[in-house]
Amino acid sequence: MTQTTYLARRGQLQTYFDRTAVDAWARLTSDAPVSRVRATVRAGRDAMRQTILDWLPADLSGARLLDAGCGTGALAVEAAKRGADVVAIDLSPNLVALARDRTPALPGSGRIDFRAGDMLDSSLGRFDYAVAMDSLIHYRAADMADAVARLASGVDHGIIFTFAPRTPALTAMHAVGKLFPRGDKSPAIEPIGPSAITKRLRSHPALAAWHTDRTHRVSSGFYISQALEVVR
Repeated sequence: MTQTTYLARRGQLQTYFDRTAVDAWARLTSDAPVSRVRATVRAGRDAMRQTILDWLPADLSGARLLDAGCGTGALAVEAAKRGADVVAIDLSPNLVALARDRTPALPGSGRIDFRAGDMLDSSLGRFDYAVAMDSLIHYRAADMADAVARLASGVDHGIIFTFAPRTPALTAMHAVGKLFPRGDKSPAIEPIGPSAITKRLRSHPALAAWHTDRTHRVSSGFYISQALEVVR
């Protein structure tokens, strides 16, 4: 990943999520009424979040988990309820503030440390697991593989991330700019073939000790995303 490319895209994402669409995302990730288009996105994100949670251990007591691109914190909360010590980080200070406000009292030993910043910051420390739900979908295959490798340098057991699979439906939506309502001005999503990202990961020199494992695709109207697990 070239630093210039990563920083440029990161800046676009921060502007989008922290300024342009923070209200829309706050509504999308609540139970407030939304349009039919956004309802398909909400349902798809709920299904994907559950997939990721199903792949994590049912008991996370004593485990440290990185929620890379935590948004409004729904996944972080569920992981903490299982006992995880979660570092939940997002580029958008506004979304992180909303996540803090929404977080209920947590039972047991689980806790969440919400932070605004770069999910690839090595100073975050070491983790047992890392998840990146829909936070890498704006990067090309090579940059995505590099980001996973940088996450892996601080993770001991497993990483679960999602990408936008290159399907006829997603390619068509991407081509006409209809994946999200036009007024949202979201940065472009980069559709990637599952075999292409898998090949990138398997050939990455920093991931020689890792291998790809489970994968699952969620298609819900305007939401199409695929989860991929990478484990030691």
